[in-house]
Amino acid sequence: MAFLTDEKLLIVGAGGMIGSNMVQSALMLGLTPNICLYDIFEPGVHGVAEEMAHCAFPGANITWTTNPEEAFTGAKYIVSSGGAPRKEGMTREDLLKGNCKIAAEFGDFIKKYCPDVKHVVVIFNPADVTALTALIHSGLKPNQLTSLAALDSTRLQQALANEFGVQQDKVTGAHTYGGHGEQMAVFASQVKVDGKPLAEMGLSEERWAEIKHKTVQGGSNIIKLRGRSSFQSPAYCSIKMIAAAMGGEPYTLPAGCYVNNEELGYKNVMMAMPTTIDASGVHYVAPKGTAEEMAALQASVEHLGKMRDEIISLGIIPAVEDWTKENPNL
Repeated sequence: MAFLTDEKLLIVGAGGMIGSNMVQSALMLGLTPNICLYDIFEPGVHGVAEEMAHCAFPGANITWTTNPEEAFTGAKYIVSSGGAPRKEGMTREDLLKGNCKIAAEFGDFIKKYCPDVKHVVVIFNPADVTALTALIHSGLKPNQLTSLAALDSTRLQQALANEFGVQQDKVTGAHTYGGHGEQMAVFASQVKVDGKPLAEMGLSEERWAEIKHKTVQGGSNIIKLRGRSSFQSPAYCSIKMIAAAMGGEPYTLPAGCYVNNEELGYKNVMMAMPTTIDASGVHYVAPKGTAEEMAALQASVEHLGKMRDEIISLGIIPAVEDWTKENPNL
């Protein structure tokens, strides 16, 4: 089997449902034969390694460990789902304190054991602030670390495809920006349905409001339907992100990235932007939208700032003016 690279890919939280799906997706897509599975729960990660062996992927060199030094040393690419999952009735923000502590330790492991890692994808919620926490603690450059944000956009794309009875990939430009949570900004002005602008499709304001609400509640709906949080879609999308960083097909769905841009007015936050991930890292451009959409995005950024300030108050990350002491690249 031909692989994109033979460099080490580390899957953190590999004993869980998202992690195990990431391992399988990475092998099915031929990212690298050298995949290390790390989790603090030994039976879970051991079991995933056994199952992957039973798949008999040609050329696969799968290792597993509960030892962070062994896991992180030599890793060139990392995807982490290593936080607590969201349960029914919980918001992503409810996970803030515990998962940001996990993210801080995760960043510390990167700095200590694999400072020459090439790209890191963080997907455990609330992803905007866990990724920011990991970035600050890791010492990495901002273009080397991204967070999963695409699911909000793919959920919007699906809802619009269902609304108009077209194949999902016929809906383009259906993107959400800002936070990956209840405060996300849902953009309609760039959407086309089978090449036709959404504004010309006769969608009522009431129906658009319903579609927006369904998009925002997409993750909660999966929990209601399946009795647990999403695992197949975040696993696949995050592996496509890391594949792009490995030199595969560029990833063009919105990703969470670090933004500190005076001109745009977005300062010291991790947020979903119009992005491209490729072998040189993540790159963003300014979002385009109506005045109403840009105002919604500004409100989302302000919400992210409040969550950032909360983890500063908890002592999990330092005050903004001290970030460069922890990470000179910021």
